[in-house]
Amino acid sequence: MKSITIQGTKRESVGKKSTKALRDAELVPCVVYGGTETLNFSAEEKSFKGLVYTPEAHTVSIEVDGQTIPAVLQDIQFHPLTDKILHADFFQLAEDKPVVMEVPVRLTGRSKGVVAGGALRQSFRKLKLKALPANLPDEIVVDVTPLKIGSKLYVGDIETKDFTFMHPDNAVVVAVKMSRTAMKGGAAIEDDEETPAPAEGEAPAAEAASAE
Repeated sequence: MKSITIQGTKRESVGKKSTKALRDAELVPCVVYGGTETLNFSAEEKSFKGLVYTPEAHTVSIEVDGQTIPAVLQDIQFHPLTDKILHADFFQLAEDKPVVMEVPVRLTGRSKGVVAGGALRQSFRKLKLKALPANLPDEIVVDVTPLKIGSKLYVGDIETKDFTFMHPDNAVVVAVKMSRTAMKGGAAIEDDEETPAPAEGEAPAAEAASAE
């Protein structure tokens, strides 16, 4: 999995006053759990851009006072009005300890159901999984080609390698629903209903229009 670097400064004080002062200075109060001791530090808000404002998943290399800590983002808090980052929690990685993380889902192929006029519905943009740090995938690739109208692809249908999903096997990842306009024999059919034939002696609509 790709990693980004966040450079920080160790926090000596963690009170409300110092926290407010950090935020006023465009700095984000942060904490790293999971190591031998908890580390409180601050980092520039702009350094979170490649971690938070992206659909990709990343591990983090935190550099504080000459120390480098591998970690993953566990929780982040935003201001309800301004969307400024208020606080970030990280979990320190260890080679022999599994970690839980959300990984993006990427759909490939074009489903048979969509070709037939159905609509693809994706329930999960990310899936939560558990793995050793070295086995964390960058993304979960799902081929939707076999899905017909009415078909669903479940978490249990996705092949896993060196990781475990933290969702029930029957959780629906993607489904193909009947769209309002479905294609039958190359003609658009509303709601999969048959187009009524013209009454006896009545010209089809296209012919009637050309005759006027």
